[in-house]
Amino acid sequence: MSRPSLLDLKRRYVDDARPLPARIARELEADPRRGARAILDAVARRKKANRAEGQRLRRMLRYERALWDAGHAHVAGVDEAGMSPLAGPVVAAAVILEPGTRITQCDDSKKLDAATRERLADEIKGVAIAWGVGRADPHEIDTINIYHAGLLAMRRAVEALGGEHLLVDAPKVPEVTAPQTSIIGGDGKSLSIAAASILAKTTRDAIMDALDAAHPEYGFARHKGYGVPEHQRALVQYGALPAHRRSFAAVKKVVAG
Repeated sequence: MSRPSLLDLKRRYVDDARPLPARIARELEADPRRGARAILDAVARRKKANRAEGQRLRRMLRYERALWDAGHAHVAGVDEAGMSPLAGPVVAAAVILEPGTRITQCDDSKKLDAATRERLADEIKGVAIAWGVGRADPHEIDTINIYHAGLLAMRRAVEALGGEHLLVDAPKVPEVTAPQTSIIGGDGKSLSIAAASILAKTTRDAIMDALDAAHPEYGFARHKGYGVPEHQRALVQYGALPAHRRSFAAVKKVVAG
């Protein structure tokens, strides 16, 4: 039986990221060709990256692990997305993960590109014990202000699934009976909150994409409602939509004429 070529080995153990058998590793170490060394180096880098990711995930689960160890199986991470844009709702999500869950690359949604967020959102929904989404629409934002609208969206997300203890990337969610732990910057410190941030962001982005389909002249699919120059020019040219937040200065100025 012929030995696999270096190209085949690279495809299996570098491109496809299969575990490198010890026997093949020894053969590559004895192989003087540069390609053999490149395969070994690539495998070593992957192992190092995997160890670093494992350590990161352990850190990201320290709040959940303390609660799981105390007997709280249903720990819900809560986060929101869309506080700053000039248009669209503020959306919040709550996620309960199975004790011991590890989701590779799950992190603060702002650190991830759109494709990674979408892939992780599907994975989160598949592995979560439960997840829920809540929103506060522009007319509610204009009525109670964006700060309280964000908390309202969080409360609605929590009410959609419950939870024995909440980990929240914000001040505590009002009108919720479950005990809460507020973690500043929690979407980068708690896996459950990071998962919630991803679901909140991808849900809101989908809403803005649908708004773009109905009103393509505003460019919502590109800027998601944020006050970028393109959006502000469209506001001046076409006026404000019902989806715009009239209590925000840039929109208020256009509405006032």
